[in-house]
Amino acid sequence: MSTTGATADPLAALGALPGVAESVESVRKAVDRVYGHRIMRRRSNEITSEAALRGARGSAALSGADWALEEVRRRTDFSGDDEARAVGAALRLTAEAGQLLSVWRQSPLRVLARLHLVAAAAKSDQVGRPRQKGEPVDEPLVRLPLPDAEEAHGRLDGLAGLVMAGGSAPALVTAAVVHGELLALRPFTSHNGLVARAAARIVLINSGLDPKSVCPAEVGHAELGRAAYLTALDGYVSATPEGVSAWIAHCGRAVELGARESTAVCEALQRGAA
Repeated sequence: MSTTGATADPLAALGALPGVAESVESVRKAVDRVYGHRIMRRRSNEITSEAALRGARGSAALSGADWALEEVRRRTDFSGDDEARAVGAALRLTAEAGQLLSVWRQSPLRVLARLHLVAAAAKSDQVGRPRQKGEPVDEPLVRLPLPDAEEAHGRLDGLAGLVMAGGSAPALVTAAVVHGELLALRPFTSHNGLVARAAARIVLINSGLDPKSVCPAEVGHAELGRAAYLTALDGYVSATPEGVSAWIAHCGRAVELGARESTAVCEALQRGAA
């Protein structure tokens, strides 16, 4: 979907699509339930840490490394095969995202470059910058037509402009557009899915919707399944009102499931079982 348009605030215009307001309200209620839990008043740091771990596991699963949570928790070496490296990248991105919140609104492209650098963890002139003409993209699980480098750069600049401009769009809408656009563009030579999900997390935190990062949408996306994720992404890329609305609703449902996960963690802590 092109994020440019005739309206002064195109992201806010997406909030008027059929069904989007209902998704936004449902997400708000789910998030409020977590933040209203009595455990959050005393042990919110524990909930944040656990949400980060579970979110990283979910993001890695969407990138093909569907490990059990306890395996992610137990492992210390992620330098082995492709799956281990994907899990390690997801964990690093989750940790790094919290360090980039103050930079996001002023320089989203700088943040995205940093996220790619952290995810790739490699010494290469292709790391930490958008891809150039002729450079291949290693993103086997996203099989959409790949925009050429010139189009990707232009749309990435447009997306950054929308982020910096702010506006009145609900956080869910902005996060969904950032997430979907990065997956559609695949602006880096690798790790685009992991970077897209980390960027969406930053939007949800920075917007004030989930300031303590306790509603990991990555958990929800993984629970809904990769097939549903890619189908919803197809809708976003179609740029039809129905397709974009369905993608935003899918992202909203993922946040709700992430909130439900953290509510369960709160309940376990309250019972003394975790």
